[in-house]
Amino acid sequence: MSDDRNGMETPWSVAVTEVLDHHDVSSSEGLSEREAADRLERFGRNELRESERKPWWKILYEQFTGFIIILLGAAALGALAIGETIEGYSVIAVLIINGIIGFVTEMRAISSMESLQELTEIETRVRRDGEDHEIPAEELVPGDLVVLEAGDVVPADLRVVEANKLQADESALTGESVPVGKTSDVIDADAPLAERENMLYKGTYVTRGSVEAVVVSTGMDTELGKISESLQEAAEEKTPLQQRLDELGMKLVPLLVVVATIVLLSGWLRGHDLLLMVEEAIALAIATVPEGLPIVATLVLARGMWRMADRNALISNLASVETLGSTNIIATDKTGTLTENEMTVSEIELASGTVEVTGTGLDTEGTFHRPDESGDGSDAAIGDGGLKLDAPENRPLDEALEVGVLCNNASVTETDGETETTGDPMEAALLIAGLKADIDRDDLLDSMPEAREVSFDPSVKMMATYHEVDGRYKVAVKGAPRAVVEAATRQVTEDGTEDLSDGAKEDWIERSDRMAEDGLRVLALARKTVDDPETEPYENLELLGLVGLIDPPREEVKSTIETCKQAGIRVVMVTGDHAGTARNIAKSVGIVDSDDAEVVEGSELDDPENLSEDEKERFANASIFARVNPENKLDLIELHQGLGSIVAMTGDGVNDSPALKSADIGVAMGQRGTQVAQEASDMILRDDNFTSIYHAVREGRNIFRNIRKFVLYLMSCNVSELTSILLATLVGLPLPILPLQILFLNVVNDIFPAFALGACDAGDDVMNRPPRDPDEPIMTRTNWTELALYGTALSVATVGALAIAGGLYGQGSRAAVTVSFLTLAFGQLFHVFNMREVTSNLLRNEVTENLYVWGAVALSGIIVASTLYIPGVSTALKTTPIGVEGWTVVFGMSLIPLVVGQIERETRRHFGTPKLGTMIENALSD
Repeated sequence: MSDDRNGMETPWSVAVTEVLDHHDVSSSEGLSEREAADRLERFGRNELRESERKPWWKILYEQFTGFIIILLGAAALGALAIGETIEGYSVIAVLIINGIIGFVTEMRAISSMESLQELTEIETRVRRDGEDHEIPAEELVPGDLVVLEAGDVVPADLRVVEANKLQADESALTGESVPVGKTSDVIDADAPLAERENMLYKGTYVTRGSVEAVVVSTGMDTELGKISESLQEAAEEKTPLQQRLDELGMKLVPLLVVVATIVLLSGWLRGHDLLLMVEEAIALAIATVPEGLPIVATLVLARGMWRMADRNALISNLASVETLGSTNIIATDKTGTLTENEMTVSEIELASGTVEVTGTGLDTEGTFHRPDESGDGSDAAIGDGGLKLDAPENRPLDEALEVGVLCNNASVTETDGETETTGDPMEAALLIAGLKADIDRDDLLDSMPEAREVSFDPSVKMMATYHEVDGRYKVAVKGAPRAVVEAATRQVTEDGTEDLSDGAKEDWIERSDRMAEDGLRVLALARKTVDDPETEPYENLELLGLVGLIDPPREEVKSTIETCKQAGIRVVMVTGDHAGTARNIAKSVGIVDSDDAEVVEGSELDDPENLSEDEKERFANASIFARVNPENKLDLIELHQGLGSIVAMTGDGVNDSPALKSADIGVAMGQRGTQVAQEASDMILRDDNFTSIYHAVREGRNIFRNIRKFVLYLMSCNVSELTSILLATLVGLPLPILPLQILFLNVVNDIFPAFALGACDAGDDVMNRPPRDPDEPIMTRTNWTELALYGTALSVATVGALAIAGGLYGQGSRAAVTVSFLTLAFGQLFHVFNMREVTSNLLRNEVTENLYVWGAVALSGIIVASTLYIPGVSTALKTTPIGVEGWTVVFGMSLIPLVVGQIERETRRHFGTPKLGTMIENALSD
């Protein structure tokens, strides 16, 4: 065999014998273990190369690249340069702690993704040295003979050698929802992938039959691998939150420079030594950089990731947590996300009328009822628990269920009380319906052995099986309603059989159309009895009826979608299913309210550049898209993003990966999603449940709101430190707070309360507001107004305390500065309660009900108070005991900012927001 595993470019276009010869393998013996080992070493393991996982050192490095981090690093070096070693090393310690937290969190996220992928590792049956045995699929090599049966995942790209009633589900790769029949016949070399009926591709699975096939490509040389490789080339960009934090840091620089310059000049003009004032100004600028900002932001985002993981949403990176809060469009698949992904027979149409079937999913308990024709909605009481199938009038129903069970290749097993199915979901649903009537396939085949099967033929849209009964053969047929009805000449009634007129056929077709419009998948069932098993199966059939199947909506989805609407989030269904089914499910879960809501077919979509303005508006307002392929998803994402929306898109197949990559938040399925889709996504749903997306969006909104809270808190605390010094300098008072004291407060008072604010639970109103503008900065104009107010209140209280302690009570310089230091410290701690939402209650709100806040305030207060009495610390911070009079001033003045803040909250509630923030923001921008 050639060393080039791609030496045979088109294995589907040559005979099986030529493929086997090329790979130097016998179909009866397979490869030898020695040869397989050699090829494994030569070609490598049958694995997809994971999307370029960042090495641990790069993840660690990136924790130190933000602008504020760089600013803090420069501050630390500056402090060391002027001899302020305690300040310098303290900042470095904060940076190291922040880096470790971010590093550990991202590594933990990567570990969660890898653990999820390990759950999908499979074993496969391979023939080596003439014997069949199971090996890990990763050990397959080109030339291996693989044996697969219904339910098996295809482990590599295979050329069919021998097929037995073989069908495969290739929807993950091609988007085609109907299983594809497979043969070993030669196919034209130019055939597109979806038409290569003699090939099986990695990542798809066998739905029926069995096959022996030879491996022609493994790993990254498979079709799946090629798609995976094309998705690994996207360049990384800074996340919105990183950009906003950098912008905030850049706005701090001119502010610090201006204040430090004023302090320097005013001190120099008052006669202080110029060199001393330069060092003082530099030290103040260094100390007022918000050391706590990066570490708290990292901790809050990390906590959000962990909370989302508890809600079955695995987030691949910290930034996606924040982006979720801006999401205003959720484009979701139907099957398994909005629905249970378990087909259920819910309705059977017979010549005598409708029979409803109870029980959903894999529940084998259920009854059969006829709706009361009186129209009052009750069920006709026929027998205990439903219809008696052995009654003569119900024989057509019994026969219809029998045909559905006989003309079937699925299987249902029960293990430890759990029902499991293998094969086509609709066929499995027919078996479940039969079990509800105590019709077991194995028992039925014992009395009616299968003599022949005519596999489903897409050209005639029917399937048939022949069963020996008393020397003759019962033919069981199922298929597309129109095809079966057209092939029937008689119909089965309660009184036997009767001719099927053209009018009656039209009536059956209309009934089928009505069922489809109600969102049901519809199959027709028919039978006949023949003497020869080679008789043509699809002639002179006796029609039994129609079967309606539905994949029922998840119970919790409707209320979740209603909450999304209240939150200003549009939910758009994007499905490959038929329009009628899509509309029915969309209405049942509350995406639309009308029975005639517009459904846009995927074929109508196009690149937004090619659409007219009317078409863009129509598609942007549509809530249901049916018969959609992966390219249509890309067009839809681009359309909404072009209109300024933040789009979350769900997907599970390989062909969904480009859309997942293009969406602002790509959401892959954890249970049924492919590895490629999961690697292309930002979030993986472990339970494939739409409600998990809602919880993730809710958490994302709350996280950003909390980030804004603690940024405002940190900024107002740091600004108050600067303005206190500035105010005291301008009025001729000594510095109310020293540089090392500022650094102390930035570590103790900032980090603990700020992180506690980041842990505030979402209020009831977090999902009752529209999504925020994705371009909205962390600090809005309103926040700048609040910052000016809070900073002024804190600085006035601090300088006032200094004046009262030094003037009114005549305390010495060190004691007076200690009073002002404590006033600012406790003022900042009480100020944390000003961070409540404007609309919240004064006493009971997300801050006061947060136990972490109370714990942080208590802990920080104890640490601050202890600085007066611990010898080494009091010496370093230059504090001293202040007595009862001093503490009275401290607590009296430190409550002023809290009172001012609460008055501001009520003022905003009744009179709106002052415009000072606009002036401040414009000044900083200029």
